[in-house]
Parts: sequence; structure tokens; C-alpha cells
Amino acid sequence: MDQDLCARVADIRRRLDTAALARWGRAPEIIAVSKTVSAPRINEVKAAGIARLGENRVQELQEKYEQNAYDGADLQFIGTLQTNKVKYIIDKVCMIHSVDSLKLAEEIDK
Repeated sequence: MDQDLCARVADIRRRLDTAALARWGRAPEIIAVSKTVSAPRINEVKAAGIARLGENRVQELQEKYEQNAYDGADLQFIGTLQTNKVKYIIDKVCMIHSVDSLKLAEEIDK
């Protein structure tokens, strides 16, 4: 396991928690964005304690999903999503952040 990565994740959590608890009274959720990151590196991030991953490209999401990079993680789609690509991710993600039209919402609802 990458000890430097673990230390960086721990430092980020500590700083975010301190700031957020002082301001809002609760700790934030961290979503690591896996854009252009390889499947082995995603596994290192998960091993460092990151449970939520975000992807913003459908094709990358599919490739990494097939490599089991997202196993055990809450996978979220964070990019612009075209209606015709919903079918490729709908059974893989737990959340879609960027629903920008009624047409897209209806396709997701199907």
C-alpha cells in the first residue's frame, strides 16, 4: 500500500473535518474523482480509506468497471450525461450528480 497516499488522505480528512465541524457542525463526505486514473491507482485510493468515487466520462467508467476498479466503492457519476448514455451507467452508479433536463431525468427514471 502507498503510505504517502494514506498519509495524504488522512491529512485531507483531518483538515476538512476540522474546518467543516467548526463551520457546519458536521464532517464532509469526500468523493475522489477517478478521471484519467488507472484501475490499480483507484484500488490504492480505496485501500487508503476513500469509499466514494466519482467519474465524469461514461467510456472511462465502463472500462474501469470491467476491471473491477470500483468494487466495494460507492460510484457516482459527476459529469455531463447524455440521455443516450444513461443505459451504460444506470446499473453501475449509486448517484448521478448532473441532471440538467427533464428528458434526462425521465430516461434515468425508466
